[in-house]
Amino acid sequence: MPIASAQSVERMKLAWSRSPLPGFLRWWGGELSALLPIRMRAWLQRGPDVLWLSVNANALGAKRVRTGAVLATIPPELPAEVQRATFAKACAGSDPDDRRLVLIVAAGSVLQRRLVMPLAAATDPRKVVGYELDRQTPFKPDQLYYDVRVSADPAPPGQVALDLYAAPRAELDPMLERLAVAGAHPDAVDVQKADGGLAGVDLLPPGRRPRRVDRRQRFNWMLAAACVVLVVLVLAQWLGNRRAALAQMQSEVDAMRAQATQSEHLRAQLTAAVAASRFLVKRKAENPPPLALLDDLTRRLPSSAWLDAMTLDNSGGLDIKGEAAHAAALVETLGNSKLFAEPKLQGVIQPDPATGKERFELVARVKQQGKPANAH
Repeated sequence: MPIASAQSVERMKLAWSRSPLPGFLRWWGGELSALLPIRMRAWLQRGPDVLWLSVNANALGAKRVRTGAVLATIPPELPAEVQRATFAKACAGSDPDDRRLVLIVAAGSVLQRRLVMPLAAATDPRKVVGYELDRQTPFKPDQLYYDVRVSADPAPPGQVALDLYAAPRAELDPMLERLAVAGAHPDAVDVQKADGGLAGVDLLPPGRRPRRVDRRQRFNWMLAAACVVLVVLVLAQWLGNRRAALAQMQSEVDAMRAQATQSEHLRAQLTAAVAASRFLVKRKAENPPPLALLDDLTRRLPSSAWLDAMTLDNSGGLDIKGEAAHAAALVETLGNSKLFAEPKLQGVIQPDPATGKERFELVARVKQQGKPANAH
């Protein structure tokens, strides 16, 4: 990883550890776990079976952290076989794959030092501080077991605070040999602080740390992967449902748009039909009916007149052709009518030798009546 990227990652880790979010998540997880049944909550929160080992001049002690019970106190003068059998009996109640042995050393036997270094040192603090051991301690690097922890305390900008814990090998190696005689091989060596808590370090060098397959962690990773897959499936299903709903809504909108277009066409047709109907009603109300025209014309023409043709167009124009004894008098006759206006002869009056009458063609205009009282 490039140095710049590693520094960015460490900055983010420090910002995360110093933010209130980890505390909030722990509180939230505790509140959620309180809702679970007691047995399930205990199973989820039990964690590994941690045994604290202590070595002094009088005895080797083993204590279960989960219950606080002292499992064994083994004097050093017992034979090695008896010590191993006693320690194995003390550990009989825990699964070896789930067991974690931690050798606890007192804070008074460990050198502690707070170091402030550039932020780049947070990428590999153990390696960086390893070059400073001969300056920070009175021992050479090969005479110490040490570990470095990045402190959560604030540091100047661009720097990081590191906590160095170092123990002389001359004091720690006899403890490890004493544990090996009893068949105990610790997974870590931690420091007990003055308040009774642990510093959270491991003084064992990386080469001496046992390699264990953490099945619980593997199971947790499997659960996390399953959760991620389920979340992806749920999101995909939700997205599919949204797309299906959108497609259905689009089809409904298209159908409603088609119905609206059809309704507009029907409305336009209805409007046109109503307008035509009103126009016809208006024209019918304004113009007298043809039977009334024919009746009035029949009453006014003399009995000597004879009509050959009568034409009434849509504009109210009247054209009549026929014979009469005095064709010119028909103009005055129709002029007195309330239904006809502007009567006049069309063309030349021609006498008919066979009948002795005059052939004529007369045009007039039908008078329009007033609007009906119910017209709108």
